[in-house]
Amino acid sequence: MPFNFPILLTWLRVALIPLVVGVFYLPDFGFSTRDIGLASAIVFIVAALTDWFDGFLARRWNQTSSFGAFLDPVADKLMVVGALLVLVNLDRVSPIIAFIIIGREITISALREWMAQIGASKSVAVSSLGKIKTAAQMIAIPVLLYSGKILGVDIRMLGHILMLIATLLTVWSMFYYLRKAWPLIKEKAQ
Repeated sequence: MPFNFPILLTWLRVALIPLVVGVFYLPDFGFSTRDIGLASAIVFIVAALTDWFDGFLARRWNQTSSFGAFLDPVADKLMVVGALLVLVNLDRVSPIIAFIIIGREITISALREWMAQIGASKSVAVSSLGKIKTAAQMIAIPVLLYSGKILGVDIRMLGHILMLIATLLTVWSMFYYLRKAWPLIKEKAQ
């Protein structure tokens, strides 16, 4: 297993996941719901920034590896799933939306693994549609974790709108990837 700074950032993201979730379940030390939400949102934002930064550095420093390519999406999915479960528990995200997003991640991860096994992983490489979906999710989640006011403006509606956009893009991108893979799926199923 290679060890370099980009992989260290990915491991940091994995380590931050329990903090995103855990701050909501710590013993009551007198923190307000707003403070707890703010702490969780900040940790999530830091973790999300490491996602962008580790990929940037790995490419720039030519430190990409197959292990990093494996660990990075796993860390991303764990981070999103952990945050979605908290948001469902707090009644800030519908279980149906969480199911759609988590179900898509499992489906596309399995599809990518299968396509890699048959040597066709490039046909389900990350698209710009997937990147837009991820950006909407990565903004919606901390907004909903915080779920308060910024400069006197209640930002919850923004979080809900972005989560709805992310959900629609989730479904759209899933069908996009499945459609691209369908000819190979049909060919290999025979």
